[in-house]
Amino acid sequence: MSAQLKSFITPQEYLRRERLADFKSEYFNGEMFAMAGASGSHVRVNSNLTVCLGIAFRGGPCYPLSNDMRVKVSATGLYTYPDQIVLCEEMEIEEGDVLLNPKIIFEVLSPTTEHYDRGRKFEHYRTIVSLQEYILVSQIKPYIEQFVRQSDASWLMTAISGINAVLTLATVAASVKLQDLYNGVRFPQLTVYDEPADPNP
Repeated sequence: MSAQLKSFITPQEYLRRERLADFKSEYFNGEMFAMAGASGSHVRVNSNLTVCLGIAFRGGPCYPLSNDMRVKVSATGLYTYPDQIVLCEEMEIEEGDVLLNPKIIFEVLSPTTEHYDRGRKFEHYRTIVSLQEYILVSQIKPYIEQFVRQSDASWLMTAISGINAVLTLATVAASVKLQDLYNGVRFPQLTVYDEPADPNP
């Protein structure tokens, strides 16, 4: 029995459907992919991040945009909704509501999307010329991975761990205390597979 062929959707048709829909979808290579709902912890971390970034950038040229801003990766054709975006220039907009020039992108990791956010999605994001930092935020423990574009086009990763740590952005003058970022978040009980073993038990 032959496999059923999927109908190809143009970017214009995706945008038309997306603007009428009650939920968000990504688009890539002729297909739409519904984005799953977020957990309470995910929503809380992202809401805290919006507040933290708003305070950090108050009075400056940069500003945050929450996860309602659709982004197009021009080089690959991916349309998606990052959890948070930082802009420091005038918006470059296509089709009326599609952002092309994020400077910093944050993604709050979820069990169902972590592999994608670390792998294929980051591959897409790395092709955005304006993007200078990519930041992955855990929702199960106070932990952040900060990727910064280097002059040779490589990306340098720095791990920020612990509730008393501070995330200092590398490409703009701003910082976020993890204590504020995780305010009100209840962390699950971690197993021995989540944390490194104590070398001196």
